[in-house]
Amino acid sequence: MADLDPKIAQSAGEDGTASPPAPVAPRLRDRWHRLPLLVRILLTVLGALFALWLILFLTKGRFLKKPFEGIASRMIKREVTVDGDFQLYFAPIGIKFVAEKFKVANTGWASKDHLFAADLVHARLSTFRLILGQRRITWLALRNGDADLEWSRDGRTNTWTLGDPNRKGEPFDMPDIRQGIVTGTTVRYRDPRRQIETDIKVDTVRARDTRFAQDIGFTGTGRMRGRPVSFTGRLLSPNETVAGGRNRLAVSARSLDASATLSGTLPAATQIEGADLSLTVRGANLARLFDIIGVAIPDTRRYRISSALTYGDQAWRFTRLRGLIGESDVAGTLTVTQPGGRLHLGADLATRSLAIVDAGPFIGYNPDRLAAQGMQGAITQVGGTPRILPDAPLRVDAISRFDADVKWTARTIKAPNVPISNIGLTLDLDKSLLKLSPLTFDMAGGHLSSDIVINARKRPVFTDYDIRLSPTPMGKLLNRWGVEESGTSGTLTARIKMTGSGDTVHDSLATSNGRIAVIMPKGTMWARNIQLAEIDIGVFIQKMFEDRLKEPVQINCGLIAFTVKNGIAAADPILIDTTKNVILGRGGFSFRDESIDLALRADGKKFSLFSGQSPVGLNGHFAAPGLAVISPELLTRAGAGVGLGLAASPLAAILAFVDVGDAKSAACGPVLKGTTATAQRTSKGKPRDDVGRGTTAKSESGK
Repeated sequence: MADLDPKIAQSAGEDGTASPPAPVAPRLRDRWHRLPLLVRILLTVLGALFALWLILFLTKGRFLKKPFEGIASRMIKREVTVDGDFQLYFAPIGIKFVAEKFKVANTGWASKDHLFAADLVHARLSTFRLILGQRRITWLALRNGDADLEWSRDGRTNTWTLGDPNRKGEPFDMPDIRQGIVTGTTVRYRDPRRQIETDIKVDTVRARDTRFAQDIGFTGTGRMRGRPVSFTGRLLSPNETVAGGRNRLAVSARSLDASATLSGTLPAATQIEGADLSLTVRGANLARLFDIIGVAIPDTRRYRISSALTYGDQAWRFTRLRGLIGESDVAGTLTVTQPGGRLHLGADLATRSLAIVDAGPFIGYNPDRLAAQGMQGAITQVGGTPRILPDAPLRVDAISRFDADVKWTARTIKAPNVPISNIGLTLDLDKSLLKLSPLTFDMAGGHLSSDIVINARKRPVFTDYDIRLSPTPMGKLLNRWGVEESGTSGTLTARIKMTGSGDTVHDSLATSNGRIAVIMPKGTMWARNIQLAEIDIGVFIQKMFEDRLKEPVQINCGLIAFTVKNGIAAADPILIDTTKNVILGRGGFSFRDESIDLALRADGKKFSLFSGQSPVGLNGHFAAPGLAVISPELLTRAGAGVGLGLAASPLAAILAFVDVGDAKSAACGPVLKGTTATAQRTSKGKPRDDVGRGTTAKSESGK
């Protein structure tokens, strides 16, 4: 018998027949079990994922339509429906989503039944970026999309903040779309609280990578604060002029009395962060423009302002801002943010030249009247009497919706007969508490500083005034009233400390309580009619014949003070001590109807042959004051003099005008401290009985 081949012999049995080969499966099982456990788990997971991928790829995930609608509806607390074809699968590793007749229902209070609807949504998302929490859409095809973006009437919730319907509304955050095509899309936006309604129609959009394949045009109409508005715009990206995927934007908007143009570049097709834009606005009243974003500012005159505009770190920044408001220039920066969802305005502004009529509206004067009539436009007629205190109400509801930090300076002031310059204002608004602190300016060689706190958290509004004037040369301050700088060395210091309630400047002062004090330290003052003011006719005639009329009055000390109660200011005291006279005053004025009823009298310290010894009256109203030099007392004395002259002799008529010179000199200590009338003393330390009899009946009644 021939020898068997060794390979055959190895597989043959004892009887020489060949044995079947060993089974493969047991060998594979043995090898599988010999693998480490971790490797086996990993291979199992990969196998399952591959099987799932394969199933989804072959079926396009159409069987997930109902589960998708249910899960999505529960997650966002809105009904999600797909009435046409549905696909959800990996292709090959990115997520592909296709939905026809796709609709997301709106929240119950919205005016439209759907938040979003589209004939077709075709999107591809990066799986890995989605796992990392990044909302980047690598491809989007949208046909006949319709979005409804609304805020609730109380401004607390909106339609696009998904999930809990009572969840506080968040700002709209658009995902990053890298490529796509969008056709027939409309966007509807409503904000009842800010009174904004817009409907925007977007032309066909094609985007690839960080560029649009063609210009994007859009148009819109709507209403803002009840005023119709329209706008048009285009996103432009010509590759020959734009590098790095930056897309040029051009938008123009127009309302009844305002227009705006916006141009610049966006870093990507749908990315505002890092945008570099330029904005120009012009119109009749800047307050109406700020109304759109929910910020209340005083009315202004016509304006034209331009600035650079960027957005980053959730802040809109207006830099290199410059322009004109009325006849005044403005420059600086402005930042708008929403920390904690509450609007905040921050600004640092400067004005080189301020026209005083442009500042008027900021304390409540009508800008149109000021523009047409100048400062005469600040005067109104109420019941046949002139009024000058502003009566425009503070917009309490408007300032409750935002906070602000503003710094503003103005170098020169264009105003006839108003010697002020270098205004500085720091404004802080925190939840309806408005502080103008400090508010400062230079005035006639002196400096005025003030702290004004307007508490609109209370109703009516409560205002605290604290206004301080540093030593100011009388010659400069009173120059327009005939006081000469040459020969005048006297100064004035003053303080106003009052509180009042009311939504207007007029109402606040008409209910005010507090004190007003003007102090005159030792010094000299000269004016052509100063002796007439002292009503010492004898001295006036004597100096006129001696050619010494220009000798200044020597002031020892003086105090012009008023105690204010419920809007009525009573003299407390008016006391000016000069070398030759003691000038006393009585009466007061009313913030209620702005009437004035004051009387000043000069009592001589030395014998005077010709002295009126009668009051000079200051009457009328704030807007139209009057001076009564020939008072009833003076006429009475003149009548007595005529009677004596007829009854006795012409020489006897002079006796009616004789001043024996018994006026009591003032102790200057209480005067310079600004104390009330009850604390005033004569130079001998005795209480004064000639001051503090206070308010006239007319002022007390407020008539």
